[in-house]
Amino acid sequence: MDPTNPHHYLGLHEEGTVIRLLQPGALEVLGEAVTAETNVYRAPQSLTCKDYRIIHPSGLVAHDPYAFLPTFSEEDEQAFQRGDHTALDEVMGGRLCTHQEIAGVKFSVWAPCAKRVSLVGDFNNWEVEKNPMRRMGASGVWELFVPGLEEGALYKFAVFKTDGEVLFKADPYGYQGEMRPHTASVVTRIDRHEWGDQEWMENRKRCPHQPLNIYELHLGAWKKGYREVAPELSAYVKKMGYTHVELMPVMGHPLDESWGYQVSGFYAISRRYGTVEDFQYLVDHLHQEGIGVILDWVPGHFPIDDHSIARFDGTFLYEHQDPCQRYHPQWNTHIFNFGRHEVANFLIGSALFYLGKMHVDGLRVDAVSSIVYLDFERKEGEWLPNVHGGRENLEGIAFLKQLNQKVHDRFPTALMIAEESHAFPGVTDPEGLGFDLRWNLGWMNDTLRYFGTRYASRAEMQESLIHEMSYFYAEKHLLPLSHDEVVHGKKSLLSKSVGNEWEKFAHLRLLLSYMICHPGKKLLFMGGEMGQWLEWDCKEGLHWELLGQSYHHKLHRCVADLNHFYRGHPALYADDFSEEGFEWIDHSDHANGVLAYLRRGGEETLLCVHHFSPEELENYLIPFEGKPREIFSTDLKEYGGYGIMNPDITYEKEGIRFTLPPLATLILQV
Repeated sequence: MDPTNPHHYLGLHEEGTVIRLLQPGALEVLGEAVTAETNVYRAPQSLTCKDYRIIHPSGLVAHDPYAFLPTFSEEDEQAFQRGDHTALDEVMGGRLCTHQEIAGVKFSVWAPCAKRVSLVGDFNNWEVEKNPMRRMGASGVWELFVPGLEEGALYKFAVFKTDGEVLFKADPYGYQGEMRPHTASVVTRIDRHEWGDQEWMENRKRCPHQPLNIYELHLGAWKKGYREVAPELSAYVKKMGYTHVELMPVMGHPLDESWGYQVSGFYAISRRYGTVEDFQYLVDHLHQEGIGVILDWVPGHFPIDDHSIARFDGTFLYEHQDPCQRYHPQWNTHIFNFGRHEVANFLIGSALFYLGKMHVDGLRVDAVSSIVYLDFERKEGEWLPNVHGGRENLEGIAFLKQLNQKVHDRFPTALMIAEESHAFPGVTDPEGLGFDLRWNLGWMNDTLRYFGTRYASRAEMQESLIHEMSYFYAEKHLLPLSHDEVVHGKKSLLSKSVGNEWEKFAHLRLLLSYMICHPGKKLLFMGGEMGQWLEWDCKEGLHWELLGQSYHHKLHRCVADLNHFYRGHPALYADDFSEEGFEWIDHSDHANGVLAYLRRGGEETLLCVHHFSPEELENYLIPFEGKPREIFSTDLKEYGGYGIMNPDITYEKEGIRFTLPPLATLILQV
């Protein structure tokens, strides 16, 4: 029997009068049980695939898998080989379906260098000889339809290398896998949930002129599943005034400590927190409460686990063949071969799957710098230049451009956000990489470094905050205070700042208000809003008990009021990416640590003043013409401040005079 085409021998032949089985066993033919003593049964009349059934070892009685036509068409093959199949999640992997009027599961897997491939699972006692698959032409895709198989079945692919070794691989396209530490894929239905977010999906907009204030979270910290957390999370996010949540990766991943950034299931929803339907319920519930959902998505690398896609068919298939481009020494992971059409299609299909079937509103693409630079985290001699002699990964760049084009063509209102740390040019340029937003890690690093500097040295550091605006408009920026800044010895946001306890809380109010006032969209990692003292630990929950303490409770209130203030004032968001939306008023007083600037947008102008020193400045002069009034202060007693207010501002020829509270932000209506 040809190992690449078992259907040529097995199943129905000779015009439906001969049935060949891989092993002797029991059949049901035309409703009458017949025992076959050999692999071949000769029928008294012509049969079709619907006329007889096989009794499987598991007790399942179903039609013969080898009597059916392929479920993976020639058009699918050609589109996949070109790398432009737009519905890859529907034709690859294990999928419930009705084929030739019979219900079952169709399986397709890409393994072009395999000698043969078999389907194994709990339905065939995991025996590699029971269900060989057929190879579909030159595409390297292997296919099999198993009638009668139902939701919940466990399966893997037994991939035979050319040397005879058998690799047992989980489905790269599986919708869900077993609960760790088990690694089989699970036949999963994803169309059961009845969506109620039609109004949200029809009315959602991309964010250039809209408020975008993201609450980043790790679901494990909430100690609840997708369905259970939905009402509590939505109520909390609404109360706190955030517009979106960003979930750290919920894709299938084997190791908790990777936080989801070493993905093994690029079409899967992690079983840790529930079913796919439960996850859809969470997204739907958040949408119905007016909250957007962004997912962290990790196309830059993948883990080396044996059950996953590493060396999938015994060769470097998904990973790059060049060792200088195949391995991430920093993360102990493999790098995708972005120049291979099928691999790019696999990744883009994953993005389209979450944006489509899961209704998410955007993807934050992790580690873009590792995709666009050949020398990312490598020493001299550990990388090879491109054909032009440069350090740019031309294939990775082409992949990202194609990704963003495909996403925006298919989902025009979806957000694509790049975590790019090495100042690659044109990240948010439609003619460049084509992202909608870029994380401004320069702003984050400069700002946190300044806040962690002792008072006596801040004057010489303040120029970094001013200089940042000289390049800000080169990209469309999002200001992140993410999980990466509160782990691995970096301290929590509250603990980073200098000073006594009061000053640390004042610093955090000042930091978060500085972010809100600054041009750019916003992101804050959970725990920062309540002032956690300790770094984030993925094995622990949030320290909600802190809200019973005065300073933490008052900070929490300040953050909520600040977020709602942001959403209610278009000057703080409508012109984030236009130089018309920002104007320096005074940045010369380095000694006292004062910055003053205007924010404009939506026919509104606000004067924002930040005071970075711990001393109260009375009768302070700001060179501004006009008669503004104070409308927000982080120094309110309700927020833990001193309550220094400016009901009466003095107007002079040189400018305006008022009192600056220590370590505070004031916002004035112009």
